[in-house]
Amino acid sequence: MTRYVLIGMGVAAISALESIRSVDDQGEILVISDDPYGYYSRPGLAYYLTGELEEQLLFPYQKEDFLRLRARFIRGQVVKVYPEEKQAALEDGTFIRYDKLLIATGAQAVPLRIPGADLHGVHKLDHLTDARAMLGNARRGGTAIVTGGGITAVEIAEGLAARGMKVHYVMRSHRYWPSVLDEAESEIVESLLARENIQIYRKSELAEIVGRNGRVAGARLADGRTLRAELIAFAIGVTPRIALAQQIGLRCERGILVNECMETSLADIYAAGDVAQVIDPASGKHLLDSLWGPALEQGRTAGLNMAGRKTPYQKPAALNITRLAGLTVTIIGAVSLPSTPSDLKGEQDLLSIARGDSETWRQLPDCIIAQSGFDVNRLRLVIGEKHILGAVVMGDQKLSASLQKIIHRKVEITSIREHLLAPHAPLADVLVQFVHRTQIS
Repeated sequence: MTRYVLIGMGVAAISALESIRSVDDQGEILVISDDPYGYYSRPGLAYYLTGELEEQLLFPYQKEDFLRLRARFIRGQVVKVYPEEKQAALEDGTFIRYDKLLIATGAQAVPLRIPGADLHGVHKLDHLTDARAMLGNARRGGTAIVTGGGITAVEIAEGLAARGMKVHYVMRSHRYWPSVLDEAESEIVESLLARENIQIYRKSELAEIVGRNGRVAGARLADGRTLRAELIAFAIGVTPRIALAQQIGLRCERGILVNECMETSLADIYAAGDVAQVIDPASGKHLLDSLWGPALEQGRTAGLNMAGRKTPYQKPAALNITRLAGLTVTIIGAVSLPSTPSDLKGEQDLLSIARGDSETWRQLPDCIIAQSGFDVNRLRLVIGEKHILGAVVMGDQKLSASLQKIIHRKVEITSIREHLLAPHAPLADVLVQFVHRTQIS
């Protein structure tokens, strides 16, 4: 009987667990995690902050779901792995034997390294514990400072504003998320944040957090200005948790390098999720995703391979459907534009990949940009010679599902390419007719 040991309790680990059990009905499965809350929806934390989602709804699995999978859960932290002996050592001194091992340890927030960052009232948003602590300090009528780039910083700012706090949003760049959004898209997000009474400080950064009696009292900006606040939150990127992998001797760059079967450089050890650095077939590079969809699919693939069903991971076009400043935004495939010097400076807002982000979006293909709509409904396409390589859909999402299929399946669009690239082209109309004509479903 094969013994499978899964390290982690995120969507990658749970997906691997389901896949293993779908192939191997008799094997023993152990899941080890130091998260006190087990498996819950990390993307849902943003809606938990705003009060739109009650805490119990963060948990997609009930007790009977785990019983059905017949897995044993162990609360603890793996501190060392001995590949030759095929044993994992826990912090409490327990040794656990394995036949197949999965590392799905996820990613953690890049710490804020400025004076005062250790004061009470400084928060990140990695786990449910962080969200609870942040809400415990969120006082209606109080003031908060949020710093960072990407999706999580805006989610925190919106969540605190929804709780009745005055929010100062400090960004180093001259605009929001310049590595992924263009100027018009950044402007849309910023204008909507302003409507929520979130004050934006561009080309600025926190130099020091000021405290009183061990608690946050405010912050000093690099230009010398001082802002009062009782709560400070940061989201300056995430970094894969690779310390255990490095200790084992696995090949790592920023994440754990894996092949198409999610195998690491050592036999019978696999990796999946935010910690895994997978091969992007379009560029041939190992890239990081910090997205729920790829984590689920990587976990599924790893589980099948661990159970003996050889299955390659087909990296799809990176996709995230999120909400920025109350606006639904879908980002698919390669959407980046050649960076200007000011945009590159703005990348310092994120010291690593952001949660809910993909390095695929930053690939710079040989392409032409087509765009339409400059209000809250906006569509931008990145068009190659024969295919649509990426898209940003803001607001109206009628075309989102079709674009996902067109980009993922690499549907040839040469018959409409000139129409898409025509000045002031009605992109949505052209695409709708193309979808109907080609019967994409």
